[in-house]
Amino acid sequence: MGRKKEICPRCGTKLIKHSDRKLMIKTIHGEIEIEREYHRCRECKYVEMPLDDALEISGLPHKMTINCMLEVAFYGQNQSSFRRASEMIEKVMKMDISDESVRIVTEMIGKKVHENDTIRAQQTIDNMSNITTAIPPKKMTLYIMTDGASVNTRVEDLNGSTWRENKTVMVFTDKNMIRRKDGSRMIVQKEYAAFIGTAEEFKKYVFDLAIRNGYGVVDKVVVLADGATWIRNMCLELFPDAIQILDLFHLKENVYDYAKFKFSNDVSKYTPWAESINVKLENGKVVEVLAEFPENETLPPNVTNLRTYLENNRSKVDYPEYKRNGFFVGSGAIESANKTIVQLRLKQPGMRWGVTGAQSILTLRAKQESGLWNKEVRTSVTSSFQMKRA
Repeated sequence: MGRKKEICPRCGTKLIKHSDRKLMIKTIHGEIEIEREYHRCRECKYVEMPLDDALEISGLPHKMTINCMLEVAFYGQNQSSFRRASEMIEKVMKMDISDESVRIVTEMIGKKVHENDTIRAQQTIDNMSNITTAIPPKKMTLYIMTDGASVNTRVEDLNGSTWRENKTVMVFTDKNMIRRKDGSRMIVQKEYAAFIGTAEEFKKYVFDLAIRNGYGVVDKVVVLADGATWIRNMCLELFPDAIQILDLFHLKENVYDYAKFKFSNDVSKYTPWAESINVKLENGKVVEVLAEFPENETLPPNVTNLRTYLENNRSKVDYPEYKRNGFFVGSGAIESANKTIVQLRLKQPGMRWGVTGAQSILTLRAKQESGLWNKEVRTSVTSSFQMKRA
């Protein structure tokens, strides 16, 4: 049997019943006024509202139902700014919610989801030694792509810069693709994570995503990235069995940048030279290409030392072999993801973010683009408030 409502659960004093306490609350169907009785303890000032408990609105902030907050957060991460989100909410939901309220609600929900993701990711990496491999493994290739994109914040680093790097990871399998008539492939299902922080912190999100998408039960793992040292080291630690591929398009861009420097931006000279080098690289002639570069060369900071770059990534540029196996050799998908998740929402003109707020938005953007809004955002937030009420 449950506790009698007329007795205070804190001090045991008899509760006094009151009536006519009104509340304006926002729901997905509009704003409504609720009039309900409440019980109050004269001794310890405890208050309980039976109708609030029955309607599951006890302890909810911002005078909104959970569903309403989730709807507000959806527009908060989906639109180009909080002001645009406020305008869209007024148009679609017929409610006046200020852009500041949209920001507060969106960042609050994004923070809760990120906290849950962090707990799960930490548990996953803490137990990585217990990961079992299926025998026999599924005939499937798991792709892991990662890339960075800077976000302008309100926090200066030791060098006085306010730009912080967001790291995005994208994971999918070759079973999540369809082949078009022209032979190209379209990825129809993938999962993302985005994180502002160090590579050491980021790696747990990468590993968690890989496990969630089949690492340990697939027969091949392909890591496709731009050759950054931190990515190379992370993959050697987490996925020692992976095939690491240097993004061909990124490599070609570096060749062009080097060519422009080499030929003083003379397009009639640097273009044919760069094209020749790129053809050789795509056909696996790395030794021949290395002979084109001097062993010691002084270059400006914005020009990649191609000799060093190729030597460091020599095991990752066998493009003819990768193509024979049907692997992707370009990371256009992750670059596109960075535009969708980061640039379209967090890099509009004049935008500067608190790091926590930016992380909240990135987390929600990643969930939405992964098709996990209902499965994870809604579930995570609903569970959080239910636990508070309990």
